[in-house]
Amino acid sequence: MKAARIPARAARTARTAPTGEQLASFFQGLADPIRVEILELLLGGPMTTGEIVRRVGRAQATVSSHLTCLRFCGYVEARREGRNVRYEIIDPRVRTLLRIGQRYLRENAERIMACRVIATERGGE
Repeated sequence: MKAARIPARAARTARTAPTGEQLASFFQGLADPIRVEILELLLGGPMTTGEIVRRVGRAQATVSSHLTCLRFCGYVEARREGRNVRYEIIDPRVRTLLRIGQRYLRENAERIMACRVIATERGGE
């Protein structure tokens, strides 16, 4: 599978200490429930696009769009295997982040879900 091209500006800024905006963009890649669900599925190991579509229960175009985002951001890698494309998490730190988030939410889910700012950003108010 062809590697995603990184815009020159993004490549230049990646060499310096991340700004608040860049760090927020990193977390924005994880801010969509479908993308998180896909990543949680991939915690169990590599999966084809078709397997992910069936498990997520969304349209193939929707899942493909989210997979493209995850791949471009460097959270997952795509490998062509015949007619299929198999996705997997490529950086163990992504696994760690998901597990930390899950542990954190076990203790703080009510507070996160009650935050009015986050609810507004989700379209909840």
